[in-house]
Amino acid sequence: MRHNQGERDLRMSKVQQKISGCLRSKLGAKFFSRIRSYLSTCAKNGVSSAEALRLLFEGRWPAFMGMAPE
Repeated sequence: MRHNQGERDLRMSKVQQKISGCLRSKLGAKFFSRIRSYLSTCAKNGVSSAEALRLLFEGRWPAFMGMAPE
């Protein structure tokens, strides 16, 4: 059975819920979703998770985003 990209992207949040039992707060869920979204977008554009996080902690975006971080 084939799953579409949206289902695959949402699957990680379900896995997180199963591992920890739940997402502890709405704010925590929001942070988790933003980080997963960023890493997923980077992966789709050929940027590894390690590189994406390194750039993020340096206050820079990957080149494909074409904008300065806020």
